[in-house]
Amino acid sequence: MRSLSAIFRIIGLAALAIALAVGLGACSAIKLGYNQLPDLAFWWLDGYIDTNGAQTPRLRDDITRLHQWHRQNELPRYADLLQKMQQLAPGSLAPDQVCSVFDELRGRATAVVDQLEPSAVALARSLTPEQIRHIERKYAKSNDEWQADWLKGSPAERLQRRTKQAIERSETFYGTLQEPQLAAIRASIAQSSFNAQTSWTERLRRQQDLIQTLTQVGGGKAGETQTRTALRGWLDRSLNSPNPAYRAYSQGATREACASFAAVHNSTTPDQRDRAVKRLKAYERDFRELAGQGM
Repeated sequence: MRSLSAIFRIIGLAALAIALAVGLGACSAIKLGYNQLPDLAFWWLDGYIDTNGAQTPRLRDDITRLHQWHRQNELPRYADLLQKMQQLAPGSLAPDQVCSVFDELRGRATAVVDQLEPSAVALARSLTPEQIRHIERKYAKSNDEWQADWLKGSPAERLQRRTKQAIERSETFYGTLQEPQLAAIRASIAQSSFNAQTSWTERLRRQQDLIQTLTQVGGGKAGETQTRTALRGWLDRSLNSPNPAYRAYSQGATREACASFAAVHNSTTPDQRDRAVKRLKAYERDFRELAGQGM
């Protein structure tokens, strides 16, 4: 999901805190990034929507309230999950264990969406035709970047980019990888069913679906109940594609991701796993401290 889907995603979907941890690395950066999240979320949304004077105050207030709720209610849950991951990290992992962690993160998304829904409905109803065209232009720009990352270049170049990304993510937790881990990453990517064209087609479908949904409800053309129903329908179609072939592809990709993570983890040394435990413990400490700042 992209653009206005950030209403459901950027501020606090369940994976947000974990994603911050993976992406920012240093604990101080995690705290700084999380505390700045309301401003970052607003400017990110504003870049897609180009909010007007009437929308801006409410959007900022809604983001601030959601951030406070997320700090108090969700961060402790993430900390508990990180504690569970610390208990798993010293041993070998089965793909099902990895997928169970993913499932817990997805489960937290439901609580966030429930909190976010009134704000999403109000914002969607207030969008003007020009703002919807602004979203389309932003889509076009982001699509150019997506194509450059995933569709352009030779198959060997695309494979190299995916491998590099996977190595960088793994090294966040395990430190410098050795040949057994590098071999596991190369093998999982070589065997992957990832199809950039399939993902691209679904990406365009989701974008068009959102634009059509916003056009139907924007400018107050639909009441709150109708808008809520329309947005829920769009979200469901984003999470569960109406294309059965893509649903099967997506489910397979999830299983592959769990198996790949387990394979890389199981190839690590005791020292690398110990490093992962220490990193997870540091993240847990940061999340509990961040949660305490809102009390």
